[in-house]
Amino acid sequence: MNWINLTSAEQLNEIKAAIGHSIIFKHSTRCSISMMAKKRFELDGKLFDENITPLYFLDLIKYRDLSTKVAQMFNVHHESPQLLLIKNGKCILDQSHSSISAEEAVESIQ
Repeated sequence: MNWINLTSAEQLNEIKAAIGHSIIFKHSTRCSISMMAKKRFELDGKLFDENITPLYFLDLIKYRDLSTKVAQMFNVHHESPQLLLIKNGKCILDQSHSSISAEEAVESIQ
C-alpha cells in the first residue's frame, strides 16, 4: 500500500477540491487499537486502485492540529483510528476503531 503522508493544510485543501474519491486514514502511533485497524486495512489494501483513489495517511501524534482541521473541514467528529472516504469534497463514509472496513469503503466507491 502506497500511503501519501498528509502533512499540510494545503493537501487538505487539494483533497477538498478534488473531483472523485480520496481516503484519509487517521492513525495514532501510540495506540494498539489504531495499529491493529491499520494493519487490517492494509491487508485489504489491494482492493483499491491507488491510481484512482489516493490513500492519505495522517499521523495524529505528529500532526494533531491537522487532525483538528480534518474534523472541521469535513464536518466529522475526531476519532482515532478513523477512516474517511471523501467524494467531491464531502465526507461520505466515516468509520472508526473496529468498524474500519476496506471492503465497505470500496463498495462506497463503486
